[in-house]
Amino acid sequence: MKDLIYDEFQNAVEDVTLRHSTLLDILTKLSQAMADSNRAVAKSITTCGCLSLDTRKPVMPEDTSYEDLKNYPHDHLEGRLCPACQKAVEEELGNTFFYMASLCNKLDLNIYDILLKKYKDITTLGKYSLY
Repeated sequence: MKDLIYDEFQNAVEDVTLRHSTLLDILTKLSQAMADSNRAVAKSITTCGCLSLDTRKPVMPEDTSYEDLKNYPHDHLEGRLCPACQKAVEEELGNTFFYMASLCNKLDLNIYDILLKKYKDITTLGKYSLY
C-alpha cells in the first residue's frame, strides 16, 4: 500500500510538471526548495524563537565507546516548532519532495525503490552506517 502512495505522488508530480520540466530547471528548483526549507527552520530560531540552539560541546567521558554515544545525546536543538513555523517548514519540505519526485521522473527513477534500497542499507549496517 505504501508503495502506491509514493507511486501516486510521483505520477501526480509528472502530471502537473509543465513549466519547470528541463533537467536544469528541476535541479535548480530542487536546490532552491532545499534552501527554502533550511531558511524556514532558521527563521523559527531567529525570528519566531520557538526553537533555539545550545551549541555548547556535549560533556561525556573520554573513554566513551561508540555504543555508549547514544547515552549522551545532544542535538543542540531546544524547543518545538510552533504551529506557524511547522506549517512553513512543512510547506517548504513539500516543495522539496515535489522537485525530488520531478527529478526522479526526469531520470526515470522510482522514489519508492530508492527509499527501499536506502532502508535496506541502513537496516543492514545498523549503527555502522554512520548516519
